[in-house]
Amino acid sequence: MFGLCLFKPFYHITLQLITFAATIISLNEYYNMVSNKIKLFPKWIFLCLGGIIPALNYIFLLTGISHEIILWVLAGILIIIMGIECFTAEEFSQSVERISVISFGIFYIPYLLTFIPRLTVFENETHIIIFFFMLVFMCDSGAWFFGMLFGKNNRGIFKASPNKSIAGFIGGIFTDVALTAIIVLLLPDIFVGDLWRYLIIAAFAALGAIIGDLVESVIKRSCGAKDAGNVIPGRGGLLDCIDSMVITAPIYFALMYFLLA
Repeated sequence: MFGLCLFKPFYHITLQLITFAATIISLNEYYNMVSNKIKLFPKWIFLCLGGIIPALNYIFLLTGISHEIILWVLAGILIIIMGIECFTAEEFSQSVERISVISFGIFYIPYLLTFIPRLTVFENETHIIIFFFMLVFMCDSGAWFFGMLFGKNNRGIFKASPNKSIAGFIGGIFTDVALTAIIVLLLPDIFVGDLWRYLIIAAFAALGAIIGDLVESVIKRSCGAKDAGNVIPGRGGLLDCIDSMVITAPIYFALMYFLLA
């Protein structure tokens, strides 16, 4: 994954393409889960609407157009979704639910994932993007390690994911903060700025990763699904693998913007 950040031409086009593909695959998995519970309009419409956001986001980054316009694009897509329901629905007993789950899916996956490619706007963007992936992976690994070691008697607190433990929760945040302190102190030429700023970013990124994992667990439980899909043998769907990134990306972007930009 880190290698994707090293291909700089055209705003890390490899990273952009991977993000676009991940968006479409994850949208497909989300649609399949939700459609088991609610009758939705055709999948191709949902995927096309969702694909507009990462495609335009790349164009805006490439041309220097403010990426804040993506919010307008998102608003327009949500209006289109409401219009589709109004003009095509044959019965309206599930209209509110249908509009809500489709709108949430567009916001949750395509829009939130745009914050990963947006990291290319920062100075020293390659290290910033690598640091983002490191924080997500370190949190997941730390949560697993401390959960296995100390979480035997404090599981079941989070009803969305009963196997998660308080020890894992604290361990994930501790791992990110501790390793961030080591990395920043060892590489002061790369990580320029006050240490405390990076520690705040690490702590909230870890919290975002944990929440991201729980959010996807809530969605799966609501839909009666064990996994989001079966794209990755032994891991389930792609959304099962990137759920932590989805929530962490906007948190990380915001903190980088306000604390270090």
